[in-house]
Amino acid sequence: MREVQPVIARSSESVLATNKLIRNTYTLLSMTLLFSALTAGISMVMQLPMMVYMISFGGSILLLWLVLPRTANSAAGIGVVFAITGLMGLGLGPVLNVYAGLPNGPQIIATAMGGTGTIFLALSGYALTTRRDFSFMGGFLFAGLIIALVAILANIFLNIPALSLAISAVVIFIMAGFILFDTSRMIHGGIDNYILATVSLYLSIYNIFIHLLHLLGALGGDD
Repeated sequence: MREVQPVIARSSESVLATNKLIRNTYTLLSMTLLFSALTAGISMVMQLPMMVYMISFGGSILLLWLVLPRTANSAAGIGVVFAITGLMGLGLGPVLNVYAGLPNGPQIIATAMGGTGTIFLALSGYALTTRRDFSFMGGFLFAGLIIALVAILANIFLNIPALSLAISAVVIFIMAGFILFDTSRMIHGGIDNYILATVSLYLSIYNIFIHLLHLLGALGGDD
């Protein structure tokens, strides 16, 4: 029994740590999504130009690559996360104004929001409930992401509408896979930093929303 008790204690501590990680991640994720929605709303009201989308996106990428890795293990990392998501929300405003100007624009935006929320809750809930290990998907997802990025860059020059729609569909599937992958990593010890986990999930949600908007807008006749 003296040998079993420490094992049980470690197992209990591991479960508590995992639950704390999940709780902190979803709390911070909820707050950043609300903050991002706020900055997007401000951007829409101010009628900021489309150029703001590129500037905000570039700024958030710099923070993501250069600043977040240095601050992820400190309280400063929380501020960096809000800066990243706030900038991405600010840049989203001009995009939403374009769709809002369509005849059925408000319905498209609402459908994209509802679809994004449904995808995230369903997939993350499935991973949390079943506790299946989806770590095997990592290599396929990263390879698919690289291919999608190359296709996006190529289509900037090719400007093929059908390819653009296909890319959006593929990106949605890839990001859905990342939701399973990242949630699984939290459960099985692949990640132990709730700040990094929050950013990973936020980026998946953001990209699903953007590409759902594109698909729904095309089906609704904006192309």
